[in-house]
Amino acid sequence: MKTIPLYLQILVGMIAGVAVGILALQFASGTQAVNDYIYPFGRLFIRLLQLIAIPLVFVSLIKGLTGLKDVSSFSRIGTKALIFYLLMSVISVSIGLSAGLLAKPGKMVDKAKVEHIQAQYLEIAAEKEKAAVEEKKKGPLAFIEDIVPNNVFDAATDNSRMLQVIFFALFFGVAALTIKSPKIKPVIDLIDGLNDVILRMVDYVIRFAPYGVAALMAGIITDFKGDLSIFSALGVYALTVVAALLFMMFFFYPVIVHFFTKISVKKFHKVMYPVQLFAFTTSSSAATLPVTINAVEKKLGVSAETASFILPIGTTINMDGTSCYQTIAVLFIAQVLGIDLSITQLLIIIGMAIVSSIGTPAIPGGSFVILTIVLTAVGIPAEGLALILGIDRPLDMLRTSVNVTGDAVIAAIVD
Repeated sequence: MKTIPLYLQILVGMIAGVAVGILALQFASGTQAVNDYIYPFGRLFIRLLQLIAIPLVFVSLIKGLTGLKDVSSFSRIGTKALIFYLLMSVISVSIGLSAGLLAKPGKMVDKAKVEHIQAQYLEIAAEKEKAAVEEKKKGPLAFIEDIVPNNVFDAATDNSRMLQVIFFALFFGVAALTIKSPKIKPVIDLIDGLNDVILRMVDYVIRFAPYGVAALMAGIITDFKGDLSIFSALGVYALTVVAALLFMMFFFYPVIVHFFTKISVKKFHKVMYPVQLFAFTTSSSAATLPVTINAVEKKLGVSAETASFILPIGTTINMDGTSCYQTIAVLFIAQVLGIDLSITQLLIIIGMAIVSSIGTPAIPGGSFVILTIVLTAVGIPAEGLALILGIDRPLDMLRTSVNVTGDAVIAAIVD
């Protein structure tokens, strides 16, 4: 196995998982067997990825900051990164808005199948609506307050509060930059040691990836056994999302790379393909972070100073794929429910999609609550989320690939 590249191992795992899932559907007890004895290993793989996500981001950010020469370096790189994050998000939302308005996927959905989907996912949608109502009560600027944790240890126990951990890491790193050696040297040595240990842990988890991916794919195939009608009912919606995301990945980003970096488009695609595949299978840009850092630093030639600072932040605040998807999803739900959106509401969707993507957790399914907030902001019933939950998983996998690609592009531009 060591002689086979990781991305090929993962690809073999995906194919094996699909084959096992299809085979299990041929037997009466096959689905139960997969859920009892195979799928748990896939969930274990995801739990291992989530286990190392916060320590990895925390230590990587501090190491990146303390590796800068001074506060002015942080200001120089950070300012450029934030500008490009904002520009990329605006363009991503615009692409999603254009795709949704041109294709109008919601106009083609079979009403009978929509009712079936709503009934099946109504309970989940109700939970998301309740969470959105609680968020809305906090006020329009509550997200700024939510960025600052009142207890960093409490924030570190919840992957969905990654932004708070990032804030503390940035605060810690900037403070460390203002302290001169030799006083700060023991802290830097500790961070370097922790970084090496965590990266070794990541290496162990990644070695398990092909088997974890195979188990996940087998479970996903059997989960969709009774919901195959979802693909036909929402086929146009899914194709619209896929087309928009692929446009970003294979046209928009290559154009940016060609004009704003010294990296050839061919080399960029070759280097990023394994990273995109890993992100696709895990649906987590945070879990993909070590693979992204390795590819961007060692193969694209981006400096460690830039990559170690920009990439960890990008996993949380640069969600191009998620922004694009959220816009299409909101338009689709509105079209299905027969709600005509005004220009003002479309502008609100653009603004909310950009702002809310900053707080989206870099883990599978992290966009559900955020999407519900966007829905309620423009007066669309949050129950409409039930329409798309059934086919969100494969779309989540693809938009994660777009997210990590966008992070790499910005790192290359800033560098």
